[in-house]
Amino acid sequence: MMAGSKMSAPLALVLVLSVLLTGVAHAAGHEMDPYKILGVTRSASQAEIKKVYKRLAKEWHPDKNKSPGAEDMFIKITKSYEILSSEDKRANYDRYGQTDDTQPYGGNSRYGQRQEGFYFDESFFNFPFNSKNQRDFADSKYTLHFNQYVNEVVPDSYKRPYLIKITSDWCFSCIHIEPVWKEVVQEMETLGVGIGVVDVGYERRLANHLGAHRTPSILGVINGKVTFFHYAVAKEHLRQFVEDLLPQRLVEWVTDKNYLQFLSSWHELNKPHVLLFDQVPVVPLLYKLTAFAYKDYLQFGYVDQGLSETADLQKQFNINTYAPTMLVFKESIEKPADIIQAKGMKKQIIDEFMSNNRFLLVPRLVNQKLFDELCPVKQFHRRRKYCVLLITGDEETFSFGNQAFLSFASTNSKEVVRFSYVYQRLQQPLCDIFMQNKDTAESPAQVVILERRNAAGKALFKPVTAWNGSDDDKQRLLEELERLQKDPSILVHDAMLPELNNEFASMFVIRWIYASYDYLSEVIDDILHNNWREMMPLLSLIFSALFILFGTVVVQAFSDSSEDKQTKPKAKDWTKSENGSPGNGSASSRPPKKNFVEVTELTDITYMSNLVKLRPGHMNIVLVLTDASKNILLSKYAKEVYSFTGSLTLHFSFLNIDKHGEWMDTLLEYAQDAMQIDEDDAGNHKMDYTGYVLALNGHKKYLCLFKPVYTGEDIDSKSSEDEGAASGGRSRSSSRDDNPPRRSKRSRSLSTLQIHHKLDRLGLWMERLMEGTLPRSYIPTWPGLDKITPSK
Repeated sequence: MMAGSKMSAPLALVLVLSVLLTGVAHAAGHEMDPYKILGVTRSASQAEIKKVYKRLAKEWHPDKNKSPGAEDMFIKITKSYEILSSEDKRANYDRYGQTDDTQPYGGNSRYGQRQEGFYFDESFFNFPFNSKNQRDFADSKYTLHFNQYVNEVVPDSYKRPYLIKITSDWCFSCIHIEPVWKEVVQEMETLGVGIGVVDVGYERRLANHLGAHRTPSILGVINGKVTFFHYAVAKEHLRQFVEDLLPQRLVEWVTDKNYLQFLSSWHELNKPHVLLFDQVPVVPLLYKLTAFAYKDYLQFGYVDQGLSETADLQKQFNINTYAPTMLVFKESIEKPADIIQAKGMKKQIIDEFMSNNRFLLVPRLVNQKLFDELCPVKQFHRRRKYCVLLITGDEETFSFGNQAFLSFASTNSKEVVRFSYVYQRLQQPLCDIFMQNKDTAESPAQVVILERRNAAGKALFKPVTAWNGSDDDKQRLLEELERLQKDPSILVHDAMLPELNNEFASMFVIRWIYASYDYLSEVIDDILHNNWREMMPLLSLIFSALFILFGTVVVQAFSDSSEDKQTKPKAKDWTKSENGSPGNGSASSRPPKKNFVEVTELTDITYMSNLVKLRPGHMNIVLVLTDASKNILLSKYAKEVYSFTGSLTLHFSFLNIDKHGEWMDTLLEYAQDAMQIDEDDAGNHKMDYTGYVLALNGHKKYLCLFKPVYTGEDIDSKSSEDEGAASGGRSRSSSRDDNPPRRSKRSRSLSTLQIHHKLDRLGLWMERLMEGTLPRSYIPTWPGLDKITPSK
């Protein structure tokens, strides 16, 4: 009994473990039901599954759904769609109830083993983190470093787009996208798309440079610009993403109606034209990628053989409808220069075909880049390259000679000789050297043979003949080429060639408009997907610009608001030195920027800009003078106001009273009460305004008046000095007393004052003006300055 119980205990333990392990294996095999996750029946069609998937992916996308389980649910939805959208995976699940994550199709695999009726999942015991050999394929082949990205990927992105994955070792979601990523990489790499992988753990600098702040992330790089992938990680979505990276105007749709216009543009664009005939209703991605890689050399068009609008075109060129056909047209639009036809066109075959047809038979030199490729610099003795250059024009008189030169070049079979032509009018500096200082405007077309010796521009050349396309010209050129093969020393002239003008520079504006359109499209796409972290630099730039603009308007509108608040003068601010100059309380101003004073005359022409329409906060300091006192007063005026020329709000002018005396009378009539002109002055038939200075605020319509002051040394004149200062500005005593000061008879007799002493106290008056403590006289409107006072 004891022995039986001892034997039954291990047996019971084995039975319990078997049941538990069988239950675990059964649960692991059925924990993910793609039909249940997507909410479709087992008989659902592919169209129904795809429709449901799009709806659920949009609903559970982590960028839009912020619930805690949204990311896990989104991964399950994506994985379920991967299973049900593939006929093989769906059939395997329907038959065995297995997915790629739970068990392989066969008995043995790296994922696990089925033995003795239950399934052991090795991933339960082996974590994939920090173990690169556990991934579906080796990412190390595509690993990018910062210097490699800057020096290799970015320049190469102008020829082909790049698809880059941002990952890390401790990333749960990265494991789920590995199967899809592997399939996409295998397909895109064969098409010519660049592939890259950035491990955040090792290349944090590159990840920050790309703007990738989470893993996993997928982005594209084209023309040096980074674009993020926002959709569910599915093969179809990534393929569409790569296609959307490419510019929209790479390939032109060609039909019977526009094919002549398309092929005839070879002369204007200076490029061969390529036509692809195929039966698919969309342009193949491989063809678009080829068009992007060779966009600087070739113009691409696509002909859909399934359209009735292309029947005549197919018949004209005898196109086989059973295989894609590619034609290259150069100078002749009636007969293709080259043709290729195959059912499965590989990238290597297409690249070789395009490389052999990059140039026209006789291309025009339109920029330095094309010149460097057509006429490369000599590198080795056995690899000499000679260029036969026709210097001609685009007028009708040169057309026969140009056509004859093309006919001659088409018979050339020597690889070391390239033919090209250049327009004198567009490449004048280059033509002047080859024409040997002739008058190129009147010279006929000229043929030159040249060999470039170094990249600095040195070249050997020989003018062959004046070219008009005759048989004699062709014979002389042929003899020179034969002599050149035997004796390269016949190139007796040498020169330093200038860099060619870029004749297509005017197309920059159009390219900029297209690039701006593509950029705005990406910005709108980013906003729709709420990718705020990546949008922060752009949003910061926009709001900064708006803030600066708004702040500028506000500051300009209220720049003169301080003028409405007059500050009361303090006694300590007006301490004077012994010579009467202002002391510590002088108004601060910027130091002068120039060593002279710019003074303009106030006339009927400058009246509106210098006074009536003067900007808010600005003032015009106007000196009143006559023809006789002009030179003396302007010299004294410049010395007195020089220290104030650093102010950006002050403008300096002078008014000729001999011409505009009526204007002065009208202006002071408005300000008579405020300026306290006494009865004796008012009774004079003719006031002498010589030496007066007006501070005019055109925006607020007020003025401050300075009257001449004599600063003689006699005692009697000192009273005149104080009283005169009070009439232009207030002295210390007058600031406390409201009674108007009385002036002496000597101060009223301005005709007896020396002219150069009239502006002695102008500097003090300017200090008071800058502080805003001078009395102001407001006027209803500025009088017109269009009338000139007749001289008597």
